[in-house]
Amino acid sequence: MRRYPAPRGILSAILARLAAAALPLALLAACTRAAEPKPAATAAPAGARDSARSAVRSGAGASEAATDDRPVILFLGTSLTAGLGLDPSEAYPALVQQKLDAAGLRYRVVNAGVSGETSAGARSRLGWLLRQPVAVLVLETGANDGLRGQDPDATRANIQAILDAARHHDPKPCLALVAMEALPNYGEDYRRRFRAIYPQLAKANGATLVPFLLDGVAGDPRLNQPDGIHPTAEGQRRVAENVWKALRPIL
Repeated sequence: MRRYPAPRGILSAILARLAAAALPLALLAACTRAAEPKPAATAAPAGARDSARSAVRSGAGASEAATDDRPVILFLGTSLTAGLGLDPSEAYPALVQQKLDAAGLRYRVVNAGVSGETSAGARSRLGWLLRQPVAVLVLETGANDGLRGQDPDATRANIQAILDAARHHDPKPCLALVAMEALPNYGEDYRRRFRAIYPQLAKANGATLVPFLLDGVAGDPRLNQPDGIHPTAEGQRRVAENVWKALRPIL
């Protein structure tokens, strides 16, 4: 797998914070989603087990999910979706649930965010997550690929595989793909190739494109936690607005 070396030079303060936080991201885990019934003969992937445990902590247990027949909006993502460093109720998927309820839209949000996960990890978890009927799949992945300098072609292939699996699932969910950006320290060519993944795959797969998730949040110390990457509660509210603007028309 081809990786891009970072150029020499002095990065801005925000880029220094982002680079310093890249390694811990792979070691942290925080997520919340409704737990699913487990089949007797098959063990759940580690990410799915983490998601189930977080769901229990947030009060959304398996029995509750089993009696809730609302169509599911599944948020498959990273720590940005999980709400790392915050209470699960402050993460943007929970805030989208509030907007759904206020609008009288009968959907149940499932937060399947896992910290430090790459697009390959999201791809490996999808089959387990789709064991429940899903009306809308919101895919937020690739941020950790970009932090690690993974070849954009590999990220593209993983996202395409996720979209393929979802499109061939019965029932077929509506698809929303969340755009991400790469840091400039891997060079302009890398950033260009990484940025192009999202609009191109959204168009090719008939998915709704959610513009850059952290638009209006990234780089603003007032809206980010001390690591400079993960939004504060207020930052998550801004993120929820970004997602809602794109999600509302397809519901």
